[in-house]
Amino acid sequence: MSVGAWDPAEQIAELSDSILAELLAAADCLDQEDFGLSAAAVNRLAATARLGTEAWQAAAALGDEQLIRLVRLYTLAEGRFPEWQAGSASPVIDLCRLLRRRRAWPADLTDWLKVRTENKFLPYGSLADRL
Repeated sequence: MSVGAWDPAEQIAELSDSILAELLAAADCLDQEDFGLSAAAVNRLAATARLGTEAWQAAAALGDEQLIRLVRLYTLAEGRFPEWQAGSASPVIDLCRLLRRRRAWPADLTDWLKVRTENKFLPYGSLADRL
């Protein structure tokens, strides 16, 4: 994968249905090096990792399994693509909160996350944000 140039004209400001579909397609390719994404798509979609909690409310319309697929995608993507790293602002935190609110948290997901990430904020977020 090559690193491309950032173009502010291509900045993603919200999660549209087409962006969510593209992310879910990538989540189906977790065994591929770049999740089946082109270098341009990796660079363009990196902005989704820093959209913030309000933007991720669009994911509330997704099913539980789709949310879990996105959790896995973003967890692995943070380790593979430096531009997808978001620390305590990771969308994984918002997606995990949605799953917990729905009481749809899989028993094995916390262990899966902890083994595969160096982001100390996953899956619960920053303590300061919860106070």
